[in-house]
Amino acid sequence: MLLTIVVFYFFTSVAQIKTSPKDSSLLEAIEIISLRASNNAPFAHLNISKQNLEKRNVGVDLPYVIQNTPSLIANSDAGNGVGYTGLRIRGTDATRINITLNGVPFNDAESQGSFLVNIPDVVSSTSSIQVQRGVGTSTNGTGAFGGSINIQTNDIDTVSSFSLRNVTGSYRTQKNSFLYNSGLIHKQFIVSFRASHLQSDGYVDRAKSKLQSIYLSLAQVKKKHSFRFNLIAGKEKTYAAWFGIDQATLDTNRRYNPAGSEKTGGFYDNETDNYKQIHYQFFYNQQLRSGWKIGTTLFATTGKGYFEQYKANQLWDAYQIKPLIQNNDTITQSDLVRQLWLDNIFYGINYGLEYVGPKNKLTIGGTLNRYDGKHFGIVTKLFLPEEKLENFKWYNLNAQKTEQSIFVKGERKNSKALQSFVDLQIRNVQYQINGFRNNPNLIVDKHYTFFNPKLGISYAEQNWKWYFSFARGAKEPNRDDFEAGIQQQPKPEYLNDWEMGLLRQTKKMKWELNAYYMQYKDQLVLTGKVNDVFAYTRTNIPKSYRIGIEVSTKYNLLQNLSLEANATLSENMALDYTEYTDDYDAGIQQTQYFERTPLAFSPRLQGSSNLEWLATKRMGITVFSKYCGKQYLDNTGDDSKALKAFAVHDVKLDFKLFNKKKMSVDVYAQVNNIFSANYTPNGYTYSYIYENTLYKNNYYYPMATRNYLVGIHFNWKK
Repeated sequence: MLLTIVVFYFFTSVAQIKTSPKDSSLLEAIEIISLRASNNAPFAHLNISKQNLEKRNVGVDLPYVIQNTPSLIANSDAGNGVGYTGLRIRGTDATRINITLNGVPFNDAESQGSFLVNIPDVVSSTSSIQVQRGVGTSTNGTGAFGGSINIQTNDIDTVSSFSLRNVTGSYRTQKNSFLYNSGLIHKQFIVSFRASHLQSDGYVDRAKSKLQSIYLSLAQVKKKHSFRFNLIAGKEKTYAAWFGIDQATLDTNRRYNPAGSEKTGGFYDNETDNYKQIHYQFFYNQQLRSGWKIGTTLFATTGKGYFEQYKANQLWDAYQIKPLIQNNDTITQSDLVRQLWLDNIFYGINYGLEYVGPKNKLTIGGTLNRYDGKHFGIVTKLFLPEEKLENFKWYNLNAQKTEQSIFVKGERKNSKALQSFVDLQIRNVQYQINGFRNNPNLIVDKHYTFFNPKLGISYAEQNWKWYFSFARGAKEPNRDDFEAGIQQQPKPEYLNDWEMGLLRQTKKMKWELNAYYMQYKDQLVLTGKVNDVFAYTRTNIPKSYRIGIEVSTKYNLLQNLSLEANATLSENMALDYTEYTDDYDAGIQQTQYFERTPLAFSPRLQGSSNLEWLATKRMGITVFSKYCGKQYLDNTGDDSKALKAFAVHDVKLDFKLFNKKKMSVDVYAQVNNIFSANYTPNGYTYSYIYENTLYKNNYYYPMATRNYLVGIHFNWKK
């Protein structure tokens, strides 16, 4: 009912406004307009232009390209930003960060994680990125609890161009890419193409990555409408580096990788993740009349791949393999090689209708999508003298997830300086899981309906802007959470987010102060508690919160010297939290209650800066710095289970070797972690009691010490 009233109010308002003159410009894609926060929206956000993306696009994955965004911490399994990478915003992990690619949900529908390794070098085809912190505006896909990242590749470049980019560096890192843009053909057609190849041995032992990707975009752009088709394909083969190392190994051999060590006599050489993902996107945008636009996106994302693993002394019963009798001996276990497969498709439609008038802006949009996933495992080899077993499938399970959502956003100019904002979303999710690998008889059939309102006001006059907003977010548990068992099914999570900001901008300086209070209900966190099948799983905690202040600035110190910097000071707490610890002596779990305790991976202080000096017309030097305070590995606030604070600095030298009107050749050299700091931005921990002794086991993902990257870019424009 409330949604209907708001729609009627804004439609009535805009109907009374005279239409503006015909817009002869090229159509801006509505799939981006409907999801991104506008400049006057009352939410904390940062728009990263293509020019700024280029400064850090040196062959590393996207989290490291945007890691100097406020409140963002990046991490890398391989230790050098290539292969599997992750990020956190305001202490929340990737399962709570909504990522869209041209408005299409990118998060995995089941795990809700974002595996950017599946679309390597997407930054080279990206025209802009918007990072929202907090709940932000309504978007497609899983709920945004820490933030949202909107990747846009659909800008229209009317000038013909092509470029070659080559990078080489430490740990045999290489990147080669070719980009071509046709410009306007017959004043209406555009073809864009990119092919990329990346490989690296990684800082961590055997953390090899071999990545390929293709980007193809075909568009027709006319005065009143546009069509576009995107094909974004990625293929990755990555040696496993996600097990981490303990404290003793970190102190003596921080590059050690335990993956593949179950093989006797050496490491298994194919303990690898292999995956191929293809995104098909079709966009249609139409200007209905002056001020009105409609947009539709049809999409399908296919993915198929496996993780291969050597396992020692495995009981065959767990793999449904019958015992074998040899020489009157009954064999029931052996070493084996297994593959854990995932074969899925995610498809649907996004839609949007927008009106922009002199005083009002109205957007109606939503999505309808479905995910079909197949999970199966294959035993590819048994290590027995007289027995061969190939491609034996021991489990074959499937899952389906369907989502429907609709939102209405309205922005109204109440006066010359004052603007109000309302955003109402209804999201419905149906999720069916037909068993799990370790719990095949557990069937899940869940339905959720979420109502997510957002309200706010902003006041902008002269060089000042002030805003205040409230946003409600909600999200369903992920696949692993449901494996808790029949008696311990997880509840959805809810978040109320209050944001207030103050901004000032002049010719020489821009600074912004944002304060936030994020109040969670039933947040899912690891507590050490085991489930019905004695596996660790996340558990709902009734109350938790994050409160903080974010400060960012950009200042032109001199004509050729500029500084960008940001810092976040926060308090992140769980209330009424209970930790569970395995007691192997008594065969039970011991509990410890905390009335108030810090949330994991949530540093009190973090910040970053970019200091850029244009030494000459041809040469520039940039110093990138990142600081992260102490992070706890769990929610107990135990200093013995924490990641140390770190500061890391990178230096980049850019030089224009050749620069003419149509052609340029740029070279650069970047030294990462120039002071060779030994730091670890990510890890995990677990504890247990044995023989009346409490053991605390911490595991870490170390980052590379001093390393370098050197690149050359050849660019041509017609």
